[in-house]
Amino acid sequence: MSEGTMQRAAQREVGVPPTPFRQWGSAQSAPRAKRLNRVLVGAAAVPMVFLAAACSSSDSGSGSGDGAQQTATAGAQGSTSPSASPTVQAAAYAELPEACRVLSDKTLGDLVPKGAKSAKQGSSSDLSTRAGCSWSSLDNNGVKGSQFRWLNVSLLRFESDASRGTGEKQAQEFYQRQVDDARSVPDAKNTKAEPLSGTGDEATVVRYDLKKKEGAFKQQTVVARVENVVVTLDYNGAGLAGDSTPDADGLVKSAEKAAKEAVTAVAKANGAAGDGSAPSASSSPSATKSPGKPASPSASASASEPAAKG
Repeated sequence: MSEGTMQRAAQREVGVPPTPFRQWGSAQSAPRAKRLNRVLVGAAAVPMVFLAAACSSSDSGSGSGDGAQQTATAGAQGSTSPSASPTVQAAAYAELPEACRVLSDKTLGDLVPKGAKSAKQGSSSDLSTRAGCSWSSLDNNGVKGSQFRWLNVSLLRFESDASRGTGEKQAQEFYQRQVDDARSVPDAKNTKAEPLSGTGDEATVVRYDLKKKEGAFKQQTVVARVENVVVTLDYNGAGLAGDSTPDADGLVKSAEKAAKEAVTAVAKANGAAGDGSAPSASSSPSATKSPGKPASPSASASASEPAAKG
C-alpha cells in the first residue's frame, strides 16, 4: 500500500473531512458550536437584563414622580389657600344730621339773637361724613356799640376701616387732636380746659381770651365725641365799638347747652336714644359690613374758621 493510500485511510478513521470543508468537520465544529451557542445565549440575555433594569427604573421613577407631584400639588394647594380677610367692627353711626338743623330755634335765639336765620352751610363733598353750619349775630346798640356773636357747629363721622381701625378709634384720636388744637391757639390768653359730663361719650370745653383789632373776644370751644362722630362747637362773643365785653361764664354755659343738643341730634339721626346711647340692633350697621372709605382726619372738621381764630 502506498503512502498516499495509507494517509487517506488514516484520515477516514479519525473522521477528518476533505480539506475544503475542514472547518465544519465534526471534530472541530462541536467545540465551536458550543462556544457559539454560549455567545448567542449571552447576547440574548443582555437585552433581558437591560429590559429588566429599564422596567425597574421606570417603576421607581414613576413612583418617585407621583410622590413629587403629590407633594407639589399639596404645596400648591396650601400656598394658594385664601387667608381669612381682615375684619373690623362696623361703626355704630352711619349718618349725620343736617348741620344747620341740629340746634333748635330757641337755642339759636339765645346764642345768636340777631342771626338765627343767618345759617350758612359749610361746603362738603359728602354730607354723610362731614358737615358744618355757622351763624353770626350783630346786635347794634347805637352809640353804645354793638354785641357780636359767632357760632359754628362741625360734624365729622368716621367709617371703620381694616387699615385705620374702627370708626370709634379714629374718632377718639381726632377728638383728642381737636382738644389739643383748641388749647394751643396762638396769642390766646387765660386758656382753660375742663371735661364736660353728660355730652356724648366724652367731651371737653376749652375757653380763652383773644385780643383782636375789632375788640376783646371770649372764645368757647366744646369738643364732644359720640360713638364714631366728633362734634366741634365754636362760640365766641365780643363787645364792639365801645360796648362791654360779654360775660365769659354765660357764654360757656350757652356753648355747653348747644353742644349737648348737637350730640343728641347725631344720635337721633341714627335711631339712637336722645341721650346719645348706642343705636338699636335694627338700626345698627352689620358687624360684617365691608370697610368703607374713612373720612380723612387730617383736614379740619370746621366748616369755616371762627372769627376769633387766625
